Amino acid sequence: MDRTEKREFIAQLATVFADTSFVLVAQNKGLTVAEVSNLRRRMRDAGATYKVAKNRLATLALDGTRFQGISPLLKGPTALAWSKDPVAVAKTAVEFARGNDKFVILGGALGTQALNPDGIKALSELPSLETLRAQLLGLIQTPATRIAGILQAPGSQLARVFAAFAKKDAEDGAEAA
Repeated sequence: MDRTEKREFIAQLATVFADTSFVLVAQNKGLTVAEVSNLRRRMRDAGATYKVAKNRLATLALDGTRFQGISPLLKGPTALAWSKDPVAVAKTAVEFARGNDKFVILGGALGTQALNPDGIKALSELPSLETLRAQLLGLIQTPATRIAGILQAPGSQLARVFAAFAKKDAEDGAEAA
């Protein structure tokens, strides 16, 4: 990489750090190409990006951003993962780490808050953004469904009462005849 490419890479990473809400740092020592490809595919499916970056360049890109607190984690063979949905990255990374001992989560940052590996694990156990949206929508729809049921109930009860009177009148008329 020459100086121009390094500057472009730093600028690109700085732009990413400005747009994202979560960055994860992991150690990828000893992963095979197939394992890294599998992890990248999983991250992409979750809407996240996984990138191996030179520590010095990543540190320069982190300067002046809200993720500056993760700079000390950038030692040795590290990789970065990021996404606008923090739970998606954390879930994917934790699931991959369970099945692969060579992939070690070092920590991350959610906005200005630095997270240790336990914080990342706790974040991975939260429901995803999509699930939270679905639950919220369900909560919003439930009262409307209940209101509709309550409004329909008096009408249906009146209909049952009228049907019972009609049936009784019909039975009384049949007995009188």
